[in-house]
Amino acid sequence: MNAFTPTSSPSALVLFSGGQDSATCLAWALQKFERVETIGFDYGQRHVVEMQARLSVREAMKDVLPQYAERLGPDHVVDLTGYGKIAESSLTSEVAIEMDERGLPPTFVPGRNLIFLTAAAALSDRRGLKVLVTGVCETDYSGYPDCRQATIDAMSQALSLGLDRPVPIETPLMYLTKAQTWEMAHQIGGQPLVDAIIETSHTCYAGDRENRHAWGYGCGTCAACELREAGYKKWIEG
Repeated sequence: MNAFTPTSSPSALVLFSGGQDSATCLAWALQKFERVETIGFDYGQRHVVEMQARLSVREAMKDVLPQYAERLGPDHVVDLTGYGKIAESSLTSEVAIEMDERGLPPTFVPGRNLIFLTAAAALSDRRGLKVLVTGVCETDYSGYPDCRQATIDAMSQALSLGLDRPVPIETPLMYLTKAQTWEMAHQIGGQPLVDAIIETSHTCYAGDRENRHAWGYGCGTCAACELREAGYKKWIEG
């Protein structure tokens, strides 16, 4: 895939958490679409740093991708705190760190991406945005069933039927490793974009913004940090 290939769809809404993956997807969307807006979700995350990182990443994008700065439109935040209480996980409350009977990790928030995509589709309909972009991935992920391409395809079909219009969902990272995700960022914006993602994005499940590593901030021991670090090292080593 050529990261700089134009598209016939003029606008997109990026599901944007402020993490490495969604930051890379935002950069990808900015060079692909003429108009890009972002949507974030407050679902009762234990660490508000994630919501703060979103704004930092957006501002950094304007600096390191000035050629696309005018394409970046408004940011939207949806209050889903009630949902977070229903779909309890270690991301929203102090629960035991253990696998459930399906073998899913404690960080799995049941149905999270389904709810996110539904809310995003509703907003995109009102905003006239034609494509949804999300950073879900089958390659380097924690076994979440709502990150699979089959789930995304089914959601696209359901949303298209429910809204009576096409709702394409782009998943630019679906089959990429974390190392390849770093490489995608480098292809789009060079080292300045990589540095911006390292400095401003947030992935750590523990919400650690004190410990700075070569790959960014984090505790260095949670699953998210380990995956991000391993991918960065593999990319650097070539």
